[in-house]
This record gives sequence, structure tokens and C-alpha cells, in this order.
Amino acid sequence: MLHNNEHEATVREQDPDYLGFVKNVKQSTGIDLALYKEAQMKRRLTTLRNKNGYNTFEDFFKAMTANKKLFYEFLDRMTINVSEFWRNPNRWEVLRDTVLPELLKKNSRLKIWSAACSTGEEPYTIAMILSDMGLLGTSSLTATDIDEGALQKAAKGLYIDRSIKDVPEDVASRYFTKEGLMLRVSDQLKNAVTFKKQNLLLDPFETNHDLIVCRNVMIYFTEEAKHDLYHKFSAALRPGGMLFVGSTEQIFSPGRYGLEAAETFFYRKL
Repeated sequence: MLHNNEHEATVREQDPDYLGFVKNVKQSTGIDLALYKEAQMKRRLTTLRNKNGYNTFEDFFKAMTANKKLFYEFLDRMTINVSEFWRNPNRWEVLRDTVLPELLKKNSRLKIWSAACSTGEEPYTIAMILSDMGLLGTSSLTATDIDEGALQKAAKGLYIDRSIKDVPEDVASRYFTKEGLMLRVSDQLKNAVTFKKQNLLLDPFETNHDLIVCRNVMIYFTEEAKHDLYHKFSAALRPGGMLFVGSTEQIFSPGRYGLEAAETFFYRKL
């Protein structure tokens, strides 16, 4: 009986057409299909290819490069999660227009942390705002996540173009360049963010942050874990510092964590 890896090697040897597709997709998008169970992925993509009327993966790849709709269908079939820059745009505007100016009154050199940053869309959004306000050079911006694969993708800074659909056009044009089917974030932003591996539930937090951004992550934790985390986040903020949470993560009774509601989804350390 063949072991999994032997079986997958056999599949690859038998089908240079699919192997070529895997190689082309990796070169043009950074997505490595070889990381997925091959027989299952190949079956799924063969169905998609046939449905669209292509006999070979080579032809299907050419069509995908020319047709964005087909490319997105491919991503959806792979069930790739697409995070977004500037998710809930009006909250980022509040950060830019109200929260950061308030923080700057107390401290001209901001210490900012993007917690559970996933593939980097959130810290790069913060970096764009800081850059436009002329604060990038004087701020420190750290981004952490438990997933090493996500951190590697974040450091690479290569994204599909629908991830920037909420970014104001003038902002997007300054910070992204087209690269094949993808968009690459500017080196200026990449150099401004320090990515690190961290387990929020177990690892200690740095202190004296002016701003901690942790959005759309708490929903995955138990009530007890959330309670512990809010205490830890509060302790990691300097007095007057802000915690920015996601749109489904309102903190009830923030006072028990030494916080008060400042703006919608923003909490100030007392």
C-alpha cells in the first residue's frame, strides 16, 4: 500500500499538466497548491476546469490569467479566505480623524500593536494611515499572529486585488503595484511593520502601547478567554491608550477591565 506522500508523488509523476498548473499558480500568485491534499484538490479543480470548458490545466491557467471572474472562481473553489484592507472603512476614518490625533496630544511617538494580524491586511492599513499623516517614521508598529504561514504571507505583502476594494482609490494607487494577477504592497509599508509569532492566550504582552488593534478575533474565544484577554490588553496599554475591536466584539461593562467606551468599538484605558 502506498503511503500518502508516495501516492501524491505518483499522482504528480503521472500528470505533468497538473504539475505545470501548480507551478504556474505558485509563480503568479504565491499560492502553493502543493500544500493541499493533492488528489482532493486536483479533483475539485478538474471539475471547475471542465465546467468552464477547458480540456487541459494549461489552457485553464491561460484563461484564468485573462479572466478575473474565472480567477476568483478558482480562489473560491479552493476556499481561500480573503481578508480585506480598510475593513469597515468608517471605523478606520474614525481612527485617522479622531483617535490618532487624540493619542498624539499625549505622546508624539506612538507605539502600536496589531494583535492576531493574520495575513497582514490590518497592520498595513494602519501603516497607510500613519504614512498619510506623516507619522510612519516616528511610530513603532508591531503585528503578531500564532500562524507562521499567515505571517510569512504578510511579510511577503502579495495580495489579490479584491482585498483592496474598500481602500480609497488615491490611497491604493500610492501603496500597491500590480504584479501579474496580484498586488504588491509598497516596501515603505513593509519596512514599517515588525511581524512576530505570538500566542495571545499564553504569551506575555509588551506594555505601554498607545493603540492596540484586535479585530474579528475574539469571536473565536470562550467567554473566559475573552475576559482574560481584555484584562491583558488593558494592562498592555498606557493610561489614555486605546483598544480598537471588531464590529461584532463590543465590550460590555468595559469598566471591569479599567477601560471606558471612547468611540464605537474604541475603548480608552483609564
